Amino acid sequence: MADLLRPLPPPRLRRSRRGPPRTRAAGFTLAELLIALVLISIITLLLFSALRLGGRAWEAVDQATERVADLRTAHQVIANLLRELRPESVPFEDFERPVFSGEREQLEWVAPLSDHVGLPGLYVLRLGLEQAVGRTRPRLVLTRWLLHPDVLAGGDDHGPWTPLLEGGLAAADLGPFDRDLAAGAHGRTVLLPRVDHFELRYFGIPEGADRPDWYEDWVDQPWPPLRVRIELHSPTQTWPPVLVALPGREAPVILGLGAP
Repeated sequence: MADLLRPLPPPRLRRSRRGPPRTRAAGFTLAELLIALVLISIITLLLFSALRLGGRAWEAVDQATERVADLRTAHQVIANLLRELRPESVPFEDFERPVFSGEREQLEWVAPLSDHVGLPGLYVLRLGLEQAVGRTRPRLVLTRWLLHPDVLAGGDDHGPWTPLLEGGLAAADLGPFDRDLAAGAHGRTVLLPRVDHFELRYFGIPEGADRPDWYEDWVDQPWPPLRVRIELHSPTQTWPPVLVALPGREAPVILGLGAP
């Protein structure tokens, strides 16, 4: 009976033969690393392709803007100078000749220029096409002479002025481009380096006519026309025709003023 009342010994804890639970080592497996490298390569390729495409698009837009700006500037220069036209005459071979003379692809007139292009004053301006050496398309050139007898007679560094109807001078005799000669009294500027189409038309009342009309040239007339229509295109850009009203004279009745 005493044996039954004796407390039992505490149970023995059995030790597990297995070690403590293993934890997973930090890092990536080789397969995960390869997948990450492939994804990074694809993303990098896409980024470089997008940047390259954006650069090309920006360059194309910039070039197109520059071409349009050149064409627009040429139109503005010609139109602004024509709006300042002065109906001047110059003695040549003992005759007073009106300077204004226009044909389909060349024009000559008198207008004032400010001091940022040379000497301030009135200039004889000649606008026309010249064939550039080594190029298939001509360039549009503006040549100027100060309206002064000494300058019009020519000098050591520039040729004399000859009326447009007399054939003028060869381009080589007129002097280099973008240089002020004769102390700034003479110079030549390329308004458009490549011209695809250039055409001038004249609207006015010629001597002996009683109503205005459009003409392909305006020569041997005692007065300038009323309007000049300018059509100028480059090989890559076109521009709507520009109609310039000349100062000084107005037609008594203007009919059919639309583009010819």
